[in-house]
Amino acid sequence: MLVSIGLPVYNGADVMEGVVRSVLAQEHGDIELVITDNASTDSTEELCRSLAAEDSRISYHRQPENLGMLRNFDFAIQVAKGEYYRWIGDDDRLDPTYTTKCLDAFAADPRLLMVTTQISYTDTRDGITRTERYEEAKAGTGLNSDDPAERVAELCRLLNETYLIIDPLYGMVRRAEVAAMTPRRNMPREDQVFASRLAMGGPWWHINEVLASRHWDIKHRGKLARRLGVPTWQGYCSTLLQCKETLYWARTHVEGGTMTAEQYRQIRAAVRGLYVRRHQKTAARRVRKVTRMAFGRS
Repeated sequence: MLVSIGLPVYNGADVMEGVVRSVLAQEHGDIELVITDNASTDSTEELCRSLAAEDSRISYHRQPENLGMLRNFDFAIQVAKGEYYRWIGDDDRLDPTYTTKCLDAFAADPRLLMVTTQISYTDTRDGITRTERYEEAKAGTGLNSDDPAERVAELCRLLNETYLIIDPLYGMVRRAEVAAMTPRRNMPREDQVFASRLAMGGPWWHINEVLASRHWDIKHRGKLARRLGVPTWQGYCSTLLQCKETLYWARTHVEGGTMTAEQYRQIRAAVRGLYVRRHQKTAARRVRKVTRMAFGRS
């Protein structure tokens, strides 16, 4: 059973060898590592070609020009050949048992579109590693439900909790079904929109075990917009744009006959709740900041 791991990279020569080694060290040996080099200007190309010469499981693709982050991500899943697929960052790691345990979950439940696992995150600001368990992973409920409205509602709840619980963009998926969801729209919070589309697409299962690690870098909204190459104002309206885009995709399911009007109404209510709760949290943070400033001056 071929599993493809997609590694989009740009100027990752100083960090990426470790993730390559962790992918190639999987207990499940039928692995394809697809490296898509987004026209790096450092020594990434030389390193990748050297690694590919060592192991025939590495498929290296160099873009003639920088495609932008999302288009390079899309390219990786499109050129992959495996029945199952996972994206990975250039300084992330996989436990040697990761692929085996995800494949076991797919084998146990043919309905699944995706299997996620607990991930440990190292904050680039303070170097502290953190993780949290997802306690709601129960058969037939939440993200594992056959009802897309239930899945999206549970995802909306999680998106307002903490990134430490679950990261849908770094789970293992059925490649053909998810590749059909590309190209993805280049916009702030697109990862959360795409996660909602995955929740609409089929049931998930979560393995409550740390089987992967990532580095986490929280970026200012304006800086993230510039990195994506979109107008800065989109960074400051990211939640509104996310909600509108999520509902757009929900409507396409209604029009395609894969979701009922009632399920769409339930999703709309869940998305509205996400919007309100997120702005309530933002308002609370601003009040705390103003209070600290006021007492600091007194």
